[in-house]
Amino acid sequence: MSRLKILAWITLTFLLLSNVAAQSREDRISQIVSALREQQYDKALGMLHVVLQELPSNAQLWTMQGVAYNGEGKKKEALTSFRRALRLDPDNVPALQGAAQIEYDQGEAAGIPILEHLLRLRPDDVTSHGMLAVLDFQQGNCSAAVAHFEKAASLFESRVPALHAYGTCLVKLRQLDKAAEMFEKSLALNPDDRRERQVLASVQLMSHQPEQAIATLNPLLGDVADASSLELASAAYEDAHDTDKAVDALRQAILLNPQNVSLYVNFAALSATHQSFQVGINVVNEGINLQAKAAPLYFARGVLYVQLADYDKAQADFDKAYELDPGQSLSSAAQGLAAAQQNDLAKALAGVEDKLAKRPDDPILLYMRADILTQQGPEPGSTEFQTAVRSATQAVRLRPTLGPARGVLAKLYLENGQYAEAAEQCRKAIEIDPKDQTALYHLIQALRRTDSQKEIPELLKRLATLRQQATKEEREQYRYKLVEGDTDSK
Repeated sequence: MSRLKILAWITLTFLLLSNVAAQSREDRISQIVSALREQQYDKALGMLHVVLQELPSNAQLWTMQGVAYNGEGKKKEALTSFRRALRLDPDNVPALQGAAQIEYDQGEAAGIPILEHLLRLRPDDVTSHGMLAVLDFQQGNCSAAVAHFEKAASLFESRVPALHAYGTCLVKLRQLDKAAEMFEKSLALNPDDRRERQVLASVQLMSHQPEQAIATLNPLLGDVADASSLELASAAYEDAHDTDKAVDALRQAILLNPQNVSLYVNFAALSATHQSFQVGINVVNEGINLQAKAAPLYFARGVLYVQLADYDKAQADFDKAYELDPGQSLSSAAQGLAAAQQNDLAKALAGVEDKLAKRPDDPILLYMRADILTQQGPEPGSTEFQTAVRSATQAVRLRPTLGPARGVLAKLYLENGQYAEAAEQCRKAIEIDPKDQTALYHLIQALRRTDSQKEIPELLKRLATLRQQATKEEREQYRYKLVEGDTDSK
């Protein structure tokens, strides 16, 4: 046989074998697809194992393997297969969908870029928008979440958890009217749910819709009223300028839950607003009789005494409040240490010392050391006391605008009898943060021990005003937490 004939025969044979092999692979792939369709995942995996050894660069096969593993509940192996498919073909829509679903089900942020990729390929995919909205919400990225919630609104009309997530994000972004609409839809799905009504009323109060809040709460204000619903109703009545009903609702709430400190504080604020200072004092006294160690009650009564120009009693109440809870009005920088300090001061100090060994001129660390040492209550003149003074002084020198460090230094000066120096540090701290109640309180303490006491009445009035503002902000924060907490519970 001639050389040319042999080559032709070999070529023809190779083509025939290739066609047979290709046909064989197509048949096997068809069988795999059929097994997947019939949910015979184990059978599909067995065939895929063989075919993938022949075609390891076939993204379609890796996607099929991901589907099969996912069908067997082997999420980790499924995700690995989908990701292998995406390395071979980044725009493989079925692989993107499979990987996204697994990451979404597990609440993983890794699903976000996958869904974003899907949306670049399919901008109008409502399901992808919905999944991305939830993942963004779970990551605290409400700005991104709201945009996707809007595009997937049709998916969430009957899903309470999603409506709550959407509504909570709108509250966080201060889009309160739209948030109320979401919670109204949620309530329509659960009209007998007491908490649903309270959440919607809270949002309506935040959006200054007191009449709507009252209407929402009305079914909860009958014979089986509870203290929390009455507390919200009182706020709604007051916002609607119906003070008599506001007072009645709050009194009833106190009767139902006499251990609830916030109810007495709210009554004090209501009394102050309407110049009924003594009435407020009488009610707060009832709370103090039940909760003698509740610092907020002494703060509330002190504010009322200021309004009556009874500055000695006001000062005594503020002193008692700060004695019971020195951290009541610490600035945000100091509050960052609160948990560690309350649990283990020695451990917190050791951690700060360890960091200071590496960064001895860090003003924040120096302040933290001074603050922790001060919390331990060292005796003036002791080594710990002197270390605290040096650390606070150095922190202030390195960062003059570090108000909390000046506050700690002022407290140390007070304890050491250096009243003029304490007053100076307090004044500078107040210049940095005019709302720093601790610095203002320490300034009053320092001035009481000097000849400069003429300022004290005005400073007490200022402190009382700050406490009233703080109480108002705390009520607003409570309403937001009610909304946020409801989302977490779903």
